[in-house]
Amino acid sequence: MSGLKIAIVDESPIRAAILEEGLREAGYHDVELLGDMRNLLKRLYALDPEVILIDLENPSRDALEQMFQVSRAVRRPVAMFVDQSDAASIEASVNAGVSAYIVDGLKKERIKSILDLCVSRFNAFSRLQDELARAKSDLEDRKSIDRAKGILMKTKNLTEEQAYAAMRSAAMRENKKIADVARAILTAADLLK
Repeated sequence: MSGLKIAIVDESPIRAAILEEGLREAGYHDVELLGDMRNLLKRLYALDPEVILIDLENPSRDALEQMFQVSRAVRRPVAMFVDQSDAASIEASVNAGVSAYIVDGLKKERIKSILDLCVSRFNAFSRLQDELARAKSDLEDRKSIDRAKGILMKTKNLTEEQAYAAMRSAAMRENKKIADVARAILTAADLLK
């Protein structure tokens, strides 16, 4: 874990030093400080950190929105430290993918546990997103298969079982997934309309 590359985004050298010191004391040595917000996203892409810690004293809406854009774009664990907050900012940060939103919690002794929480929450959320994407894909495949079965049943006067068996044997013959065969049938049917 201590081999993580961590980026600290903070315009205040004093606050950034607290974060950096807490990380080094916790055994994290690959730490980069980004004190200038200009071209932040481009610089983060170039740096390619595994975790991003953002410290904003009293964030303006514009600053928060820029940090949320970073969080959505980089797909990395992001912990955001703020001195003050409101329900709307917390909700917006969670929706933007911030893994840990810490209000008034910048103490170097807490950095390791916050970092661990941030990475764990990010990983859990990523697994959920992957499962959701797979479920959506499976549902789309199922819809394509059902529609293709309907086309085969209608055009070839087959039962549902026969239509599915025909698609399955075509998939095996062509070394494709049944969903791919189904999509080909749907495409062909659209062309023949």
